[in-house]
Amino acid sequence: MTFVRTRAALLVTILLAVGAPALAAVKATPQPHPPIPTKLPKMPAIPLHTEFLVEVNAKGQVVHVVKRVGSKIPMYNLWTYGNVLQMWIRHPDGTAEVGLYKVTYDYNPKTHSIRRIPSLVKAGGNWGNEEGAADHMIDIAREEAAAHAKKQAEEAKNLPSLRAIRGGKPTASPSSASILHPSPAP
Repeated sequence: MTFVRTRAALLVTILLAVGAPALAAVKATPQPHPPIPTKLPKMPAIPLHTEFLVEVNAKGQVVHVVKRVGSKIPMYNLWTYGNVLQMWIRHPDGTAEVGLYKVTYDYNPKTHSIRRIPSLVKAGGNWGNEEGAADHMIDIAREEAAAHAKKQAEEAKNLPSLRAIRGGKPTASPSSASILHPSPAP
């Protein structure tokens, strides 16, 4: 048997020997709290429509939003704008066509669904090799994270070590004796 299995078997044997009253006295694992209900945003009772004119690169990624026409609801406009910046427009076989595309979003208040319809306006363009908008956002986020990590490392080098704070005492490590014979509670 492995060391872990041996310890587990020994622990089960000890628990069975102690008896049911001792097991009843042991606190059970606390149950997790039920999830806090979150409120879904109140969806409007009117149909909504937004349009975007976008440039798509050779990979099928949206590069730029050239023009946008919004609805009466600013939050819906933000949702659809964020979605169009992250979308890919490709053929069913996985290939993409560089071009200018019109993307419309139509919200149906009866079904609470949003229909997204991309359509080619004009094929071709000089943005075929440009980076997609979503990839560009990821690059910016990585640069910001690296700058933040560098700043934290510079601040941390001026802090004393945990060993110096604790007075040079090493931290305790568990042993088989402490598992089988735990010290009394304070």
